[in-house]
Amino acid sequence: MPHTLASLVNHTALKLTVLAGEDRLDVPVRWAHASELIDPVPYMEGGELLLITALKLDAEDPEATRRYVRRVAEAGVVGLGFAVGVNYEGVPEALVEAAREQGLPLLGVPRRTPFIAISKAVSASVAADQYRAVTAGFEAQRELTRAALSAEGPAELLARLAAHLDGWAALYDASGAVVAAAPDWAARRAARLSEDVARLRERPAPASSVVSDTDGDDRVELQSLGTGRRARGVLAVGTGARLGTAERYAVHSAVALLTLTTERSRSLQDAEQRLGAAVLKMLLAGEPDHARAVAGRLYGGLLDAPFRVVVAEPVAGEEPASSGGAAPARGTAGALEALTDAMDSAAARTGEAVLAVPDGGRLIVLVADGGAAADACAAYAAEAQARSGAQAGARGRPGRQEAANGGAGVAVGLSAPTGPMAAANAYRQAEQALSVARRRGRVLVEHEDVAAGSVLPLLADDAVRAFADGLLRALREHDATGRGDLVASLRAWLARHGQWDAAAADLGVHRHTLRYRMRRVEEILGRSLDDADVRMELWLALKATGGGPAD
Repeated sequence: MPHTLASLVNHTALKLTVLAGEDRLDVPVRWAHASELIDPVPYMEGGELLLITALKLDAEDPEATRRYVRRVAEAGVVGLGFAVGVNYEGVPEALVEAAREQGLPLLGVPRRTPFIAISKAVSASVAADQYRAVTAGFEAQRELTRAALSAEGPAELLARLAAHLDGWAALYDASGAVVAAAPDWAARRAARLSEDVARLRERPAPASSVVSDTDGDDRVELQSLGTGRRARGVLAVGTGARLGTAERYAVHSAVALLTLTTERSRSLQDAEQRLGAAVLKMLLAGEPDHARAVAGRLYGGLLDAPFRVVVAEPVAGEEPASSGGAAPARGTAGALEALTDAMDSAAARTGEAVLAVPDGGRLIVLVADGGAAADACAAYAAEAQARSGAQAGARGRPGRQEAANGGAGVAVGLSAPTGPMAAANAYRQAEQALSVARRRGRVLVEHEDVAAGSVLPLLADDAVRAFADGLLRALREHDATGRGDLVASLRAWLARHGQWDAAAADLGVHRHTLRYRMRRVEEILGRSLDDADVRMELWLALKATGGGPAD
């Protein structure tokens, strides 16, 4: 417990008497300091017991005494100790009245009690209090270390920390999700801090912040976990008051222990990455047996069930604008890191294996089909797609789809479920889906969507449109002269698969007129409509330029 004025008064060797401020004796005393300056305030820090003999102060002058007492009280001095029988035989009544007006405790110090005895008593108490805090901190460190090494790991550590702080504690993973909290009700409280956690994660680790609580009366501190540029997690602690020395030791110990459990060594990460790259290389080379042998227990379980191949790459584009309390944009490289964090965190919570291999500026990932990592990838993509679309609409370009995945900062292709024997084919599927995602302005495209969809969206390419415009230009120029409607006639004829009567009826002309127009098409283009390839190219050209057969 901190030393107080009451403990000094109760110190039998000091023989102090209380002359004013009897109801304020429970305030802590940080130090005892003797000063005879008329204005000692510049040398005060607050929390001191100021010891005086009134050598320079006219303690019998009510106005001078009132100014002096008011000034030291406003500076944070917690009490005055007046030496009786040194410069004044008794305690001047003006000093007593001034102390009562300010509510400042005034202690009478008998002549036989030297000021240094009071200073030693305070110093001894402060040292004892610091020793108790350090001892309690070391005990908390041992207790938290045992908890971290237990089967429950971080969950047990948080429970011990919350009990030690008489508050609550929560742990966030690299994606900002709450992975553990103690007591159980704290998970709801911690979830409300997602934006504050996101802002802290944007700062290089280690970093900390204090959160103002608008929904309760607790004081929340956030501490990032990690030793590198990016935080690997965040610890939140909520207490009813500021942390004391012992509590601060406990929090620092928890941060160190959680950092050790959440931040794997760089050498281990590099080794796992090299192993994953070797496994992936063997799978893509058609050597599944060798891949299984190398994967061992680390990735072997992933290859025993259907998995999907994810190919992701950053997409340059306009940076998403931050607004309100949202975290600032992380950029294209940051978007790829955020996607990786989301999949890793989801897999860690369920114990899944995830094989991730950086490939230049891209990322190749093997995830269990229907697993948490695959779901996290889809959820991240859906959120990023919605966010980038909303931002594009806010800029007045709601229809500009081709910029959408640029705003999200990442494009992802996802293969169909596969096994080790067909991993190379799944990789090609993921690359094809990624190409479509980039072309369509989508964040995520699955191979099943490409295979089950129409070929027509694939025509939305500048090269295809240029080819189509060139192929149909002569016909459009002919129609512009008013000498016929060859493009519309060609469209109707192709739509009816070359059936003259049906196509002529659609156009409202005689079939001989339509035959004449189709001969003019052949003459102008210099190509025969009897050639299936010619008909296909003309059909695709009409579709690519928005003038295709009616659907």
